[in-house]
Amino acid sequence: MVIPALTPRQRLLLAVTIVSLVVFGAWAIIKFVSPDPPRRLSMSTGSADGAYHQFGLKYQQILKRNGITLDLLPSSGSVENLKRLNEGAVSAGLVQGGLGFLSLDPQKEADETILRSLATVAYEPVWIFSHTLDLSKGLSALRGKQVAVGIAGSGNRKLAIELLATYGLVNSAGLSLGNTLLIDAGGVSAADKLVQRELDAVIMVAAPQAAAVKQLLENPTIRLASLDHVEGLARRFPYFQPVSLKRGSVDPEQNIPARDVQLLATTANLVIPDGLHPALAYLLLEAAQQTHGQPSLLNRPGEFPSPKATDFPLAEEADRDFKNGRPFLQRYLPFWLANFVQRLILMLIPLVAILVPVFKVLPALFEWKEKNRLFRRYGELKFLEKDLTARTYSAEEKVSALARLDAIETEIGKTRFPLDFSDRVYTLRQHVDYVRSRLER
Repeated sequence: MVIPALTPRQRLLLAVTIVSLVVFGAWAIIKFVSPDPPRRLSMSTGSADGAYHQFGLKYQQILKRNGITLDLLPSSGSVENLKRLNEGAVSAGLVQGGLGFLSLDPQKEADETILRSLATVAYEPVWIFSHTLDLSKGLSALRGKQVAVGIAGSGNRKLAIELLATYGLVNSAGLSLGNTLLIDAGGVSAADKLVQRELDAVIMVAAPQAAAVKQLLENPTIRLASLDHVEGLARRFPYFQPVSLKRGSVDPEQNIPARDVQLLATTANLVIPDGLHPALAYLLLEAAQQTHGQPSLLNRPGEFPSPKATDFPLAEEADRDFKNGRPFLQRYLPFWLANFVQRLILMLIPLVAILVPVFKVLPALFEWKEKNRLFRRYGELKFLEKDLTARTYSAEEKVSALARLDAIETEIGKTRFPLDFSDRVYTLRQHVDYVRSRLER
Protein backbone atom coordinates (compact mmCIF):
# COMPACT_ATOMS: atom_id res chain seq x y z
CA MET A 1 0.00 0.00 0.00
CA VAL A 2 1.33 3.41 -0.94
CA ILE A 3 1.00 5.83 1.97
CA PRO A 4 -0.20 9.21 0.77
CA ALA A 5 1.62 12.41 1.62
CA LEU A 6 -0.03 14.17 4.55
CA THR A 7 -1.57 17.60 4.41
CA PRO A 8 -0.44 20.22 6.94
CA ARG A 9 -3.57 19.62 8.99
CA GLN A 10 -2.98 15.91 9.00
CA ARG A 11 0.65 16.37 9.97
CA LEU A 12 -0.44 18.60 12.87
CA LEU A 13 -2.98 16.04 14.03
CA LEU A 14 -0.39 13.27 13.79
CA ALA A 15 2.15 15.34 15.75
CA VAL A 16 -0.39 16.13 18.49
CA THR A 17 -1.32 12.45 18.71
CA ILE A 18 2.30 11.34 18.99
CA VAL A 19 3.17 13.97 21.59
CA SER A 20 0.10 13.05 23.62
CA LEU A 21 1.01 9.37 23.53
CA VAL A 22 4.62 10.07 24.49
CA VAL A 23 3.60 12.31 27.40
CA PHE A 24 1.00 9.84 28.66
CA GLY A 25 3.32 6.87 28.25
CA ALA A 26 6.18 8.64 30.01
CA TRP A 27 3.90 9.64 32.88
CA ALA A 28 2.52 6.10 33.25
CA ILE A 29 5.98 4.54 33.23
CA ILE A 30 7.45 7.03 35.69
CA LYS A 31 4.41 6.71 37.95
CA PHE A 32 3.76 2.98 37.91
CA VAL A 33 6.45 0.98 36.10
CA SER A 34 9.77 2.62 37.01
CA PRO A 35 9.42 5.45 39.52
CA ASP A 36 12.49 7.47 40.42
CA PRO A 37 14.19 5.95 43.50
CA PRO A 38 13.96 8.01 46.68
CA ARG A 39 17.09 9.88 47.66
CA ARG A 40 16.78 9.11 51.36
CA LEU A 41 16.74 5.80 53.20
CA SER A 42 16.67 4.80 56.85
CA MET A 43 18.48 1.85 58.38
CA SER A 44 18.05 0.31 61.82
CA THR A 45 21.44 -0.77 63.20
CA GLY A 46 22.15 -1.43 66.88
CA SER A 47 24.05 0.09 69.78
CA ALA A 48 26.50 2.85 68.89
CA ASP A 49 29.48 0.73 70.00
CA GLY A 50 28.27 -2.44 68.23
CA ALA A 51 29.34 -3.99 64.94
CA TYR A 52 25.96 -3.35 63.29
CA HIS A 53 26.28 0.40 63.74
CA GLN A 54 29.87 0.34 62.47
CA PHE A 55 28.69 -1.55 59.39
CA GLY A 56 25.93 1.03 58.97
CA LEU A 57 28.48 3.86 58.98
CA LYS A 58 30.31 2.22 56.07
CA TYR A 59 27.02 1.74 54.20
CA GLN A 60 26.28 5.41 54.81
CA GLN A 61 29.53 6.52 53.17
CA ILE A 62 29.06 4.26 50.14
CA LEU A 63 25.47 5.39 49.53
CA LYS A 64 26.49 9.03 49.98
CA ARG A 65 28.93 8.68 47.09
CA ASN A 66 25.96 7.61 44.95
CA GLY A 67 23.76 10.55 45.98
CA ILE A 68 21.67 8.66 48.57
CA THR A 69 21.34 9.83 52.17
CA LEU A 70 21.24 6.93 54.64
CA ASP A 71 19.87 7.79 58.08
CA LEU A 72 21.15 5.41 60.75
CA LEU A 73 18.78 4.65 63.63
CA PRO A 74 20.51 3.07 66.63
CA SER A 75 18.51 0.41 68.46
CA SER A 76 18.66 -2.07 71.29
CA GLY A 77 19.51 -4.78 68.77
CA SER A 78 18.05 -7.21 66.28
CA VAL A 79 14.66 -7.61 67.98
CA GLU A 80 13.97 -3.88 67.69
CA ASN A 81 15.37 -3.85 64.14
CA LEU A 82 12.99 -6.65 63.19
CA LYS A 83 10.07 -4.81 64.75
CA ARG A 84 10.86 -1.62 62.83
CA LEU A 85 11.13 -3.53 59.57
CA ASN A 86 7.80 -5.28 60.09
CA GLU A 87 6.15 -1.95 60.86
CA GLY A 88 7.61 -0.32 57.74
CA ALA A 89 9.44 2.26 59.87
CA VAL A 90 12.81 1.72 58.15
CA SER A 91 14.05 0.83 54.66
CA ALA A 92 16.70 -1.67 55.75
CA GLY A 93 18.09 -3.32 58.85
CA LEU A 94 20.62 -5.83 60.11
CA VAL A 95 19.04 -8.79 61.89
CA GLN A 96 20.75 -11.48 63.89
CA GLY A 97 20.47 -14.96 62.42
CA GLY A 98 17.77 -17.12 63.95
CA LEU A 99 15.49 -14.26 64.98
CA GLY A 100 13.76 -14.18 61.62
CA PHE A 101 13.42 -17.95 61.67
CA LEU A 102 11.86 -17.80 65.13
CA SER A 103 9.60 -14.87 64.25
CA LEU A 104 7.93 -16.52 61.23
CA ASP A 105 4.50 -18.01 61.82
CA PRO A 106 4.88 -21.78 61.32
CA GLN A 107 1.28 -21.92 60.03
CA LYS A 108 2.13 -19.63 57.11
CA GLU A 109 4.32 -19.97 54.06
CA ALA A 110 7.70 -18.23 54.23
CA ASP A 111 6.81 -16.05 51.23
CA GLU A 112 3.89 -14.51 53.13
CA THR A 113 6.21 -12.31 55.19
CA ILE A 114 6.69 -8.73 53.96
CA LEU A 115 10.44 -8.96 54.60
CA ARG A 116 13.16 -10.10 52.23
CA SER A 117 16.83 -10.90 52.81
CA LEU A 118 19.39 -9.33 50.52
CA ALA A 119 22.17 -11.52 51.89
CA THR A 120 23.88 -12.86 54.95
CA VAL A 121 26.80 -10.54 55.61
CA ALA A 122 28.86 -11.90 58.50
CA TYR A 123 29.28 -14.67 61.02
CA GLU A 124 28.03 -13.80 64.49
CA PRO A 125 29.48 -16.33 66.89
CA VAL A 126 28.18 -16.97 70.37
CA TRP A 127 31.15 -15.74 72.39
CA ILE A 128 31.18 -17.08 75.96
CA PHE A 129 33.83 -15.27 77.99
CA SER A 130 34.79 -15.91 81.60
CA HIS A 131 37.84 -15.78 83.84
CA THR A 132 38.50 -19.36 84.87
CA LEU A 133 35.40 -21.40 84.06
CA ASP A 134 35.86 -24.51 81.92
CA LEU A 135 32.79 -24.54 79.65
CA SER A 136 34.07 -26.97 77.02
CA LYS A 137 31.75 -29.74 78.24
CA GLY A 138 28.69 -27.49 78.29
CA LEU A 139 27.18 -24.50 80.01
CA SER A 140 26.24 -26.36 83.18
CA ALA A 141 29.29 -24.78 84.83
CA LEU A 142 27.39 -21.46 84.74
CA ARG A 143 24.88 -22.72 87.31
CA GLY A 144 24.80 -20.35 90.26
CA LYS A 145 26.92 -17.75 88.46
CA GLN A 146 26.24 -14.17 87.40
CA VAL A 147 25.96 -14.22 83.59
CA ALA A 148 25.43 -11.22 81.30
CA VAL A 149 23.05 -12.27 78.50
CA GLY A 150 22.44 -8.95 76.70
CA ILE A 151 20.09 -6.07 77.29
CA ALA A 152 16.35 -6.70 77.69
CA GLY A 153 14.56 -7.19 74.37
CA SER A 154 17.72 -7.84 72.39
CA GLY A 155 18.39 -10.71 70.04
CA ASN A 156 21.52 -11.48 72.07
CA ARG A 157 19.37 -12.17 75.13
CA LYS A 158 16.91 -14.29 73.18
CA LEU A 159 19.57 -16.64 71.80
CA ALA A 160 21.49 -16.73 75.08
CA ILE A 161 18.36 -17.90 76.89
CA GLU A 162 17.79 -20.53 74.16
CA LEU A 163 21.23 -21.97 74.89
CA LEU A 164 20.93 -21.78 78.68
CA ALA A 165 17.53 -23.48 78.51
CA THR A 166 19.10 -26.32 76.51
CA TYR A 167 21.40 -27.01 79.47
CA GLY A 168 18.59 -26.70 82.01
CA LEU A 169 19.76 -23.45 83.60
CA VAL A 170 16.60 -21.47 82.76
CA ASN A 171 13.14 -22.20 81.45
CA SER A 172 11.83 -21.03 78.06
CA ALA A 173 10.62 -17.77 79.63
CA GLY A 174 14.14 -16.98 80.85
CA LEU A 175 13.46 -17.65 84.53
CA SER A 176 16.32 -19.25 86.42
CA LEU A 177 15.88 -22.89 87.44
CA GLY A 178 18.67 -22.66 90.00
CA ASN A 179 20.85 -19.96 91.42
CA THR A 180 21.99 -18.63 88.05
CA LEU A 181 21.58 -14.87 87.91
CA LEU A 182 20.95 -13.38 84.48
CA ILE A 183 22.28 -9.86 84.12
CA ASP A 184 20.77 -7.53 81.52
CA ALA A 185 23.99 -6.13 80.11
CA GLY A 186 25.69 -6.31 76.75
CA GLY A 187 28.37 -4.81 74.55
CA VAL A 188 31.23 -2.81 75.99
CA SER A 189 29.36 -2.35 79.28
CA ALA A 190 29.21 -6.12 79.87
CA ALA A 191 32.84 -6.49 78.80
CA ASP A 192 33.97 -3.87 81.32
CA LYS A 193 32.04 -5.55 84.12
CA LEU A 194 33.61 -8.91 83.30
CA VAL A 195 37.12 -7.42 83.29
CA GLN A 196 36.39 -5.81 86.68
CA ARG A 197 35.12 -9.21 87.94
CA GLU A 198 31.63 -7.90 88.58
CA LEU A 199 30.39 -10.84 86.44
CA ASP A 200 31.35 -14.48 86.19
CA ALA A 201 30.64 -14.84 82.48
CA VAL A 202 29.33 -13.02 79.41
CA ILE A 203 27.36 -14.58 76.57
CA MET A 204 27.73 -12.28 73.60
CA VAL A 205 26.36 -12.77 70.08
CA ALA A 206 28.29 -10.40 67.84
CA ALA A 207 30.53 -10.13 64.79
CA PRO A 208 34.29 -10.38 65.39
CA GLN A 209 34.56 -6.67 64.52
CA ALA A 210 32.48 -5.63 67.55
CA ALA A 211 34.43 -3.45 69.99
CA ALA A 212 33.47 -5.57 73.01
CA VAL A 213 34.61 -8.78 71.31
CA LYS A 214 37.96 -7.25 70.35
CA GLN A 215 38.43 -5.96 73.90
CA LEU A 216 37.88 -9.37 75.51
CA LEU A 217 39.79 -11.40 72.88
CA GLU A 218 42.89 -9.27 73.41
CA ASN A 219 42.69 -9.44 77.22
CA PRO A 220 45.04 -12.22 78.45
CA THR A 221 43.07 -12.61 81.71
CA ILE A 222 39.84 -13.52 79.90
CA ARG A 223 39.06 -17.05 78.78
CA LEU A 224 37.02 -17.83 75.64
CA ALA A 225 35.00 -21.04 75.87
CA SER A 226 35.50 -23.68 73.18
CA LEU A 227 32.39 -25.87 73.12
CA ASP A 228 32.61 -29.59 72.41
CA HIS A 229 28.90 -29.63 71.55
CA VAL A 230 28.89 -27.22 68.59
CA GLU A 231 28.06 -29.91 66.01
CA GLY A 232 25.21 -31.29 68.10
CA LEU A 233 23.82 -27.85 68.89
CA ALA A 234 23.97 -26.89 65.21
CA ARG A 235 21.83 -29.94 64.42
CA ARG A 236 19.42 -29.01 67.19
CA PHE A 237 19.07 -25.36 66.13
CA PRO A 238 18.95 -24.88 62.33
CA TYR A 239 20.02 -21.23 62.54
CA PHE A 240 23.35 -22.15 64.18
CA GLN A 241 26.45 -23.50 62.47
CA PRO A 242 29.88 -24.47 63.79
CA VAL A 243 32.86 -22.21 63.06
CA SER A 244 36.44 -22.28 64.23
CA LEU A 245 38.58 -19.44 65.54
CA LYS A 246 42.06 -20.57 64.51
CA ARG A 247 45.06 -20.61 66.80
CA GLY A 248 47.01 -17.35 66.71
CA SER A 249 44.46 -15.59 64.49
CA VAL A 250 43.79 -12.80 67.01
CA ASP A 251 47.44 -12.08 67.85
CA PRO A 252 50.10 -14.40 66.39
CA GLU A 253 52.87 -12.77 68.42
CA GLN A 254 51.10 -13.44 71.71
CA ASN A 255 49.68 -16.74 70.43
CA ILE A 256 46.06 -15.65 70.99
CA PRO A 257 44.15 -17.89 71.04
CA ALA A 258 46.55 -20.58 72.16
CA ARG A 259 44.49 -23.28 70.39
CA ASP A 260 41.66 -23.60 67.90
CA VAL A 261 38.38 -22.50 69.50
CA GLN A 262 35.14 -24.18 68.41
CA LEU A 263 32.29 -21.70 68.34
CA LEU A 264 28.60 -21.78 67.57
CA ALA A 265 27.63 -19.03 65.12
CA THR A 266 24.65 -17.43 63.47
CA THR A 267 24.81 -15.19 60.38
CA ALA A 268 23.75 -11.56 60.28
CA ASN A 269 21.04 -10.84 57.69
CA LEU A 270 20.72 -7.64 55.65
CA VAL A 271 16.92 -7.33 55.47
CA ILE A 272 14.64 -5.03 53.49
CA PRO A 273 10.85 -4.73 53.18
CA ASP A 274 9.38 -6.26 50.06
CA GLY A 275 8.76 -3.41 47.62
CA LEU A 276 11.95 -1.42 48.18
CA HIS A 277 12.95 0.24 44.90
CA PRO A 278 15.05 -2.29 42.91
CA ALA A 279 17.79 0.26 42.19
CA LEU A 280 18.24 0.83 45.93
CA ALA A 281 18.27 -2.91 46.61
CA TYR A 282 21.15 -3.29 44.14
CA LEU A 283 22.92 -0.31 45.72
CA LEU A 284 22.60 -1.84 49.20
CA LEU A 285 24.02 -5.08 47.82
CA GLU A 286 26.98 -3.17 46.41
CA ALA A 287 27.52 -1.54 49.80
CA ALA A 288 27.36 -4.98 51.43
CA GLN A 289 29.97 -6.35 49.01
CA GLN A 290 32.34 -3.48 49.72
CA THR A 291 31.77 -3.67 53.48
CA HIS A 292 31.73 -7.43 54.12
CA GLY A 293 33.78 -8.84 51.25
CA GLN A 294 37.04 -8.59 53.20
CA PRO A 295 38.40 -11.44 55.34
CA SER A 296 37.85 -11.55 59.09
CA LEU A 297 38.84 -13.83 61.94
CA LEU A 298 36.22 -16.36 60.82
CA ASN A 299 35.77 -16.03 57.07
CA ARG A 300 37.87 -15.90 53.92
CA PRO A 301 37.73 -13.06 51.33
CA GLY A 302 34.58 -13.13 49.21
CA GLU A 303 32.70 -15.49 51.52
CA PHE A 304 30.27 -12.68 52.35
CA PRO A 305 27.81 -11.38 51.37
CA SER A 306 26.16 -14.71 50.66
CA PRO A 307 22.70 -15.91 49.57
CA LYS A 308 22.94 -18.93 51.87
CA ALA A 309 21.25 -19.48 55.23
CA THR A 310 19.03 -16.38 55.05
CA ASP A 311 16.21 -16.10 57.58
CA PHE A 312 13.77 -14.64 55.05
CA PRO A 313 13.06 -15.36 51.38
CA LEU A 314 15.82 -13.99 49.16
CA ALA A 315 14.87 -10.76 47.37
CA GLU A 316 14.51 -11.03 43.58
CA GLU A 317 17.25 -8.44 43.03
CA ALA A 318 19.61 -10.41 45.27
CA ASP A 319 18.80 -13.67 43.49
CA ARG A 320 19.59 -12.09 40.10
CA ASP A 321 22.73 -10.42 41.46
CA PHE A 322 24.21 -13.60 42.89
CA LYS A 323 23.37 -15.62 39.77
CA ASN A 324 24.22 -13.14 37.00
CA GLY A 325 26.02 -10.24 38.64
CA ARG A 326 24.88 -6.63 38.73
CA PRO A 327 22.69 -5.27 35.90
CA PHE A 328 24.75 -4.38 32.81
CA LEU A 329 24.26 -0.61 33.03
CA GLN A 330 25.17 -0.44 36.72
CA ARG A 331 28.48 -2.18 36.04
CA TYR A 332 29.75 0.61 33.79
CA LEU A 333 27.75 3.75 34.63
CA PRO A 334 27.33 5.84 37.78
CA PHE A 335 24.25 4.96 39.83
CA TRP A 336 21.96 7.81 38.77
CA LEU A 337 23.03 7.71 35.11
CA ALA A 338 22.48 3.95 34.98
CA ASN A 339 19.09 4.36 36.60
CA PHE A 340 18.13 7.14 34.15
CA VAL A 341 19.18 5.12 31.09
CA GLN A 342 17.36 2.05 32.37
CA ARG A 343 14.16 4.02 32.93
CA LEU A 344 14.56 5.63 29.51
CA ILE A 345 14.79 2.19 27.90
CA LEU A 346 11.74 1.03 29.85
CA MET A 347 9.94 4.12 28.60
CA LEU A 348 10.93 3.69 24.96
CA ILE A 349 9.99 0.03 24.62
CA PRO A 350 6.24 0.46 25.24
CA LEU A 351 6.20 3.78 23.38
CA VAL A 352 7.73 2.14 20.30
CA ALA A 353 5.20 -0.66 20.66
CA ILE A 354 2.45 1.98 20.61
CA LEU A 355 3.87 4.32 17.97
CA VAL A 356 4.72 1.70 15.35
CA PRO A 357 1.05 0.69 14.94
CA VAL A 358 0.05 4.36 15.10
CA PHE A 359 2.36 5.25 12.21
CA LYS A 360 0.84 2.40 10.24
CA VAL A 361 -2.80 3.06 11.10
CA LEU A 362 -2.99 6.86 10.95
CA PRO A 363 -1.78 7.29 7.32
CA ALA A 364 -4.12 4.52 6.26
CA LEU A 365 -6.91 6.27 8.17
CA PHE A 366 -6.11 9.57 6.47
CA GLU A 367 -6.10 7.81 3.08
CA TRP A 368 -9.48 6.29 3.83
CA LYS A 369 -10.79 9.71 4.87
CA GLU A 370 -9.62 11.32 1.59
CA LYS A 371 -11.02 8.47 -0.46
CA ASN A 372 -14.30 8.74 1.38
CA ARG A 373 -14.47 12.47 0.62
CA LEU A 374 -13.94 11.82 -3.08
CA PHE A 375 -16.30 8.86 -3.14
CA ARG A 376 -19.05 10.94 -1.58
CA ARG A 377 -18.66 13.44 -4.42
CA TYR A 378 -18.68 10.60 -6.94
CA GLY A 379 -21.87 9.33 -5.29
CA GLU A 380 -23.54 12.73 -5.70
CA LEU A 381 -22.54 12.87 -9.37
CA LYS A 382 -23.79 9.36 -9.97
CA PHE A 383 -27.14 10.14 -8.37
CA LEU A 384 -27.43 13.38 -10.39
CA GLU A 385 -26.50 11.61 -13.63
CA LYS A 386 -29.05 8.82 -13.09
CA ASP A 387 -31.73 11.33 -12.22
CA LEU A 388 -30.89 13.38 -15.29
CA THR A 389 -31.19 10.27 -17.49
CA ALA A 390 -34.50 9.24 -15.95
CA ARG A 391 -36.35 12.54 -16.45
CA THR A 392 -36.21 16.06 -17.83
CA TYR A 393 -35.25 18.84 -15.41
CA SER A 394 -37.23 22.01 -15.15
CA ALA A 395 -35.45 25.35 -15.42
CA GLU A 396 -35.33 25.71 -11.61
CA GLU A 397 -34.02 22.17 -11.12
CA LYS A 398 -31.39 22.78 -13.77
CA VAL A 399 -30.17 25.94 -12.00
CA SER A 400 -30.07 24.06 -8.67
CA ALA A 401 -28.15 21.15 -10.20
CA LEU A 402 -25.61 23.47 -11.84
CA ALA A 403 -25.13 25.26 -8.52
CA ARG A 404 -24.47 21.93 -6.82
CA LEU A 405 -21.90 21.01 -9.50
CA ASP A 406 -20.19 24.36 -8.99
CA ALA A 407 -20.10 23.73 -5.24
CA ILE A 408 -18.51 20.31 -5.74
CA GLU A 409 -15.91 21.77 -8.09
CA THR A 410 -15.17 24.66 -5.72
CA GLU A 411 -14.80 22.31 -2.74
CA ILE A 412 -12.44 20.05 -4.68
CA GLY A 413 -10.39 23.05 -5.74
CA LYS A 414 -10.02 24.34 -2.17
CA THR A 415 -9.14 20.95 -0.68
CA ARG A 416 -5.43 20.06 -0.72
CA PHE A 417 -5.30 16.37 -1.56
CA PRO A 418 -2.06 14.34 -1.40
CA LEU A 419 -0.19 13.92 -4.70
CA ASP A 420 -1.19 10.27 -4.81
CA PHE A 421 -4.81 11.41 -5.21
CA SER A 422 -4.16 13.70 -8.20
CA ASP A 423 -5.45 11.26 -10.82
CA ARG A 424 -8.66 10.71 -8.86
CA VAL A 425 -9.19 14.44 -8.43
CA TYR A 426 -8.72 15.10 -12.16
CA THR A 427 -11.11 12.27 -13.00
CA LEU A 428 -13.72 13.74 -10.66
CA ARG A 429 -13.38 17.14 -12.33
CA GLN A 430 -13.85 15.55 -15.74
CA HIS A 431 -17.00 13.86 -14.49
CA VAL A 432 -18.27 17.18 -13.15
CA ASP A 433 -17.70 18.76 -16.60
CA TYR A 434 -19.44 15.84 -18.27
CA VAL A 435 -22.56 16.14 -16.08
CA ARG A 436 -22.57 19.93 -16.53
CA SER A 437 -22.46 19.56 -20.34
CA ARG A 438 -25.40 17.19 -20.20
CA LEU A 439 -27.38 19.64 -18.12
CA GLU A 440 -26.59 22.48 -20.54
CA ARG A 441 -27.71 20.39 -23.48
